[in-house]
Order: sequence, then C-alpha cells, then structure tokens
Amino acid sequence: MGQEARLVLSILLISCCSGSILGRSESHQCVQYTHNPSSSVPMDAEGRADGRTVVTCSGEEDKRQHCFSTWKNASGEVKLIQQGCWLDHPSCYRSECVEMGEAPEVFFCCCDVSLCNIKFSHQPNVSEPSATPTSAPPKQPVEPLIFSMVPSLAVSGVVLLSFWMYRRHRRPYPPVLLPTQDPSLMPPSPVLGHRPVQLLEVKARGRFGCVWKAQLLSEQVAVKVFPIQERQSWQTEYEIYSLSGMRHENLLLFIGAEKRGCNADLELWLITAYHDKGSVCDYLKANVLSWSELCLIAQTMSRGLAYLHKDVPGHKPSIAHRDFKTKNILLKSDLTACIADFGLALRFEAGKFSAANHRHVGTRRYMAPEVLEGAINFQRDVFLRIDMYAVGLVLWELASRCKAADGPVDEYMLPFEEEVGQHPSLEDMQEVVVFKKLRPTLRECWQKHAGLALLCETIEELWDHEAEARLSAGCVEERVTQMQRQANATAPEDLVTVVTMVEGNLKPVT
Repeated sequence: MGQEARLVLSILLISCCSGSILGRSESHQCVQYTHNPSSSVPMDAEGRADGRTVVTCSGEEDKRQHCFSTWKNASGEVKLIQQGCWLDHPSCYRSECVEMGEAPEVFFCCCDVSLCNIKFSHQPNVSEPSATPTSAPPKQPVEPLIFSMVPSLAVSGVVLLSFWMYRRHRRPYPPVLLPTQDPSLMPPSPVLGHRPVQLLEVKARGRFGCVWKAQLLSEQVAVKVFPIQERQSWQTEYEIYSLSGMRHENLLLFIGAEKRGCNADLELWLITAYHDKGSVCDYLKANVLSWSELCLIAQTMSRGLAYLHKDVPGHKPSIAHRDFKTKNILLKSDLTACIADFGLALRFEAGKFSAANHRHVGTRRYMAPEVLEGAINFQRDVFLRIDMYAVGLVLWELASRCKAADGPVDEYMLPFEEEVGQHPSLEDMQEVVVFKKLRPTLRECWQKHAGLALLCETIEELWDHEAEARLSAGCVEERVTQMQRQANATAPEDLVTVVTMVEGNLKPVT
C-alpha cells in the first residue's frame, strides 16, 4: 500500500469513528505537519508526503476554520514546511489548496473544506491563450507587430531614464521599499511577502498608528500599522531598522516591512518581535519593582541606548532616538529592556546632514529645556544629550515605583503629571521646565537606601538644565552597576511596601 493510500485510509477511519463521512463532518479537520530541519520528508509533484497527522480545528463558533500548507520548491524538489489549521480569512474561501502567486520564495495556500490541504498545488493566476491540438495557430504578421511595439518601447525608455536620473539626484536618505538585512545574520521569514500574517488584537495606539498582536505561522509577532498619512514616520523607522548593525539584544528585533492595500486604503506595516509584558509604562502602572528589578531594567535600557548612540565606523552610525520615554521601552519576559519606536530617530553619518525638523520634536513631557526653548544647534552631541535628559525622567519613574526604600510607594504617575496633567501644551512645559526650572521630586526616603541615593545623584546629573553637564548612556550603565554593588553591600531589600499617594511631586532645580 502506497503512502497516499495509507494517509487516505487513516483519514477515512477517523471520519467513520466520529460518525460522519469524509468532508461532511461537523468538526473541521486538517492535515497537520511541522517541518523538522534534521529530517527529510519525501514529496511528489502533487504535494504528498508521509509523516503527517489529522487534527480537529477549534476556534470561535462564528468564525470559519481553514486548512493551510506552506512549502518550498528547490530545484524541482518540493519541500513541505508546515500544515495545519488557519484562522478565518476571505482569501481562504475555496475548496482546493492552491498557491496563485507568480513565483514566491515560499509557497502558501489555504482552503475551507475538511482535509483540503492533503494536496496542494501552484497555479499562477495568469491567463494563457488556449491552443487546439488539431490546428496550428494562425501566423501573425511580423512587421505590424514590430511597429506596434516601438511606441511602448520608447515610453519605457523614457521612464527608465527618468528613474535613473531621480536615483542619481535624490536626497542622502532615500526611501527603501524592500527590507535590507545584515548579511552576517539570518534573514527574516521569507513568507512575509506572501501575507500569512494575521492581525489578532490591538495592543496600543499612538500618534503614528496602532500596534497589533499578530500571528505569523506558529509565531506571535507585533505589527505596527501606519496610515498612508504617516508614511514619513514609517519610512524613517524602516530605514533605521534596516541599517547594518541594528541587531542588539536591547533594541527591538525587526522582522520585516510591508505595504498592504492600495490607493486610499494603503497601509504601511512594520513587523517586529512581540513582547507580552508590554512597555515599561504599562508595567509600572500595574506593578511595583524590587531593587534588583529596577537595576535590571535601568541597566539593560541604558546599555541599549549606549549602543544606539555609539558610532561604529563601517558598521553602524550614531543614532539619536529623539522620543525616549517609558512607552517606547518594552520589557521581555525576563524583565530586560529593549528600545522601540524609531519614527523620529536621527542618524549621523560623516559628510551627511539630514533636513529633518529639529524644533519641538518628541513627546512634550520628556522634552529637554533646550528643545522647549528651540535653542539647539545641529550637532550630534546636542541630540544625544537631549535623549539623556529623558533618561533621567525614566529613571525617576522607575524609582517612584520601587519598594526598596523604607517609605511609601506612590501610585504610578508620569513626570510632571501633578503639575501639568496628562495632556500638557508646549506652553505648559515651557513654564514648568524652562522658566520655573522644576523637576519631579526625589523622595527623602530614597536617600536612606544606598543604591537609591546614588540613583538620585545620577538622575540629577541627567536632567541638569545645562546640557553639557549630563551623563552619557554608557556612564549611566556603569553607575547602575556600581549602585547595585553598593546597595547589596549595605542595605537589605524587599522592605514592607505601602502604596499611597504623596502630594508635592515637584521641586526646583538648584
């Protein structure tokens, strides 16, 4: 008995045991298979293989269930990657599993009949002229055909010449339509270009778009969706992610970029790693921190920013984030931090200058005094010091939710929230930060904890009104390591926590 016959027989037995005939069972079933790189699965041209099983799909009652298959065609040899159940999608409303794309690197098909993915095929959606076996097609005159092609060739030549001239004279930071990758690293999943990404749940909404939790085959990913009106932000963030050397454990992992839809419905996607704990801001709203957790977040956050700021000749330019805040720092499962959201980032390369807007850029609450005043010049160190001012505010937020000190732990508040509320205007922030020179209050009880006392000194140096006096990100990372050792040597941790509101959240900068 052959491999196909054995698989069909097992399917019939399963269907009979459930009291239904194949294809008419109440529960939706699919062939399931996951590729093991260490093993080889024999395939034929019709997409048949052994080593597969039959599973019953489950999901919401009002949603349809589909089956899917993904495979590769390497030099004529079909290699199955994965099969199984797929969520409800209109493109899968067909009875056969057929890939209709021209020549994708990874083939993908889905269908909505039980066990329809047992066979799969590639049928490009191209209409070809039919030919009859009994008679040869009539011969076409050659000369009229040549003359009819001349205008089209001429127009194509003009378009190509115009495009070539455009590429020669375009701005230093050109728009890139396809993701580029560091050749020394593994490329992103090749199936991204063929749309097996399903949006599941909106996790956050921001100024430039919304972030979705999504499914990419068996992996969870995050998809940041930009409307066409925010194309420049998508373009900037995509270019930053595509730079050589942007892979770092404390920078958000970039997977790929896509364009979805067309014309007015066009959406721009950035696909990244997904982290279930969310942003530092979200985490602090619901949790207090131990001293070791505070140090871990602060250390990994400053390490990521130090790498972002660093200029590595021939590998990575120096990059200023320009919107550094707790909402743009994500937490991994082990509470290490990774920096995200590079829509306003600015890179500095020798001999190049960006014409980006430099006045009042970022989130008002985290703007440095010189940004609020509009009194900045266009040098690299100036922008890096602006980031460091925001680091001081982020460290203050971490300290305000830390239970290490012998004192009350406040409910979470944003920097300056007590003074200017949750939606301050530019004038509000100028009044508080520039003219009154106020900063969030450093609690007296923090000074009694050896580590927090050193953290307070670091915070004051970071939000100093004079930009030249601020510490670098690398220096902050060293300080955190130092205060970890100092606190471990002199003070116990995990004292009794009392959650309360404390008034008087601001004090002037001396």
